[in-house]
Amino acid sequence: MIDRAQEGRDVLLVPMLVYGAASLVHHVHNAVFLADYPNMPAWITPAYVCAAWLVVAAIGVVGFLLRRRGWRVAGLLAVGIYAAYGLDGLGHYGLAPVSAHTFTMNLTIWLEVGTALVLLMTVGRVAARELGSSRR
Repeated sequence: MIDRAQEGRDVLLVPMLVYGAASLVHHVHNAVFLADYPNMPAWITPAYVCAAWLVVAAIGVVGFLLRRRGWRVAGLLAVGIYAAYGLDGLGHYGLAPVSAHTFTMNLTIWLEVGTALVLLMTVGRVAARELGSSRR
C-alpha cells in the first residue's frame, strides 16, 4: 500500500519535470538571444541566465529528495520556491510590453509561467492534503 507522502511525491513528479523542461527552454532561449530581449539589464549575461537556472533546478531537486526522505514540509517548501521562481519570467513584461517581445520570447515566457502555476497549485493541493491529514 502506498502512503500519502509517496502518493504526493508521485503527484509532484510530472509537474516538476514539465516545469523544469519549460524553464530550461525559456532560460536557454533567453541566454542565446539575450541581446534581443528588450531592455535587459547589462549585468545579466548568458552565463548568469544559465547559472540561475542551475541554482533553481537544484532547489527543485533538493525539495523532491527531501520529500523522498520524509521531510514533507521542507520538501514542499523547496518545491514551492522552485515553482514560484517560474513566475519571475513575468518580469520581462516589467521591462517591456508583450508587444516588444517576439512570438518565441512570449511563448517561452508563458510556457514557463503556466507550468510554474500548475506546479504551485499541485504543491498547494499536496500540502493541504498531507498537512491537513497530519492534524487529525
